[in-house]
Amino acid sequence: MPHAEACDVFVIGGGPAGATIATLLARQGRRVVMAEKAHHPRFHIGESLLPANVALFDALGVREQVERVGMAKWGAEFVSQEHGRSVRLGFAEGWNKQLTHAWQVRRADLDEILFRHAAQEGATALEGCRVRDVAMDAEGATITATLDDDATRQWRARFVVDASGRDTFMANRLKSKVKNPRHNSSALFGHFRNAWRAEGEYEGYITIFWFKHGWFWYIPLADGTVSVGAVCWPYYLKSRDKPLKDFFADTIAMSPELAERLKDAQLVDDAVYATGNYSYSGTHCTGERYLMLGDAFTFIDPVFSSGVYLAMHNAFRGADLVATALDEPRCLPAARRAFERYMRRGPREFSWFIFRVTNPTMRDFFMYPQNPFRVKEALMSLLAGDIHDGTPIWRSLRVLKTMYYGVSAVHPRRSWQAWLRRRRNVRDLGPLKGENVLENR
Repeated sequence: MPHAEACDVFVIGGGPAGATIATLLARQGRRVVMAEKAHHPRFHIGESLLPANVALFDALGVREQVERVGMAKWGAEFVSQEHGRSVRLGFAEGWNKQLTHAWQVRRADLDEILFRHAAQEGATALEGCRVRDVAMDAEGATITATLDDDATRQWRARFVVDASGRDTFMANRLKSKVKNPRHNSSALFGHFRNAWRAEGEYEGYITIFWFKHGWFWYIPLADGTVSVGAVCWPYYLKSRDKPLKDFFADTIAMSPELAERLKDAQLVDDAVYATGNYSYSGTHCTGERYLMLGDAFTFIDPVFSSGVYLAMHNAFRGADLVATALDEPRCLPAARRAFERYMRRGPREFSWFIFRVTNPTMRDFFMYPQNPFRVKEALMSLLAGDIHDGTPIWRSLRVLKTMYYGVSAVHPRRSWQAWLRRRRNVRDLGPLKGENVLENR
């Protein structure tokens, strides 16, 4: 075996979570190695960012670069066949009037910006470096990886950060990954050129189309293309009996409003992708000498575009935890307990709405938004990712939840049928066959 090179922190994965924490730890003066199995730029789905990301880009010093490659996103549009209408909601309608916009970005562009920036800040950033093994012990870990030429390299690290995305490197080895029993969905997606685009600030809005098997996203990008994806209950994708491209076209036809926007569009490179059964969490996210960030720890439905924000935000907190582990180990047990609670907060707050977004009562709330007790402002703040900075939205969100339960009780038959339908839909039907499975770092 090769000689093990020494470092303070080894980061598995060079996406938003990994690159963010690598940057912050390098700024602390740590010897940081970040290993990415692919080469940037590389394709990833997950293009829609939240206004709360802006402060994180500012703190990292990459905002101008992100702005150059992004399409300004000022809000979201919801389209419901059942209601026969659409509604646009702007982030500026939220509680914090400073959180006005974010960007839609090609993840290949964003991830490369963050990765290169980490290298500029002092991290050793390796591409084409696939981690094969992490052997933990009381003093740290020995990491073994292979390069593109099959050469083997080893590192001896005092701490390991798993930011491997949906590869869930550490969680798989620790058997800590658990499928979410309350949510289970699959997705198919592609990019289109010459698709319809709105005018003015509405051009960059993400659009959510509900249809009978789930919902679609419609994300205009700065290069003129549009990302389109269908998030469906697993039973629907399991019913596929034709090539994926044809199945995707048939699925799009189920939403007349979406089909109209794509009537003159062409699928880029004839490429359609699918991924299945992707909602999960971990039993824990930290150990004495490791932590798991972003999708390496948990992944929830992307309807509110929370993935990149949660990964990056938690990386800031994770950098503090690593510093505690390396510099003040006697304080680590309390810091770990606090971090475990913190890592669950964001997914929990988003998930309450995600689990109910297909419920007819919640759809009514989105399609006919009202603002008693500032509930609309609080909801828009949540959709902007404003859940960690002390904005006083929580009382209003509790009022909104109370309203939801009250309206559901007024329509018992509809609510009961929706509950039964969801219970059937979340059943785990096993892995899909024949799809291109993509991880989201």
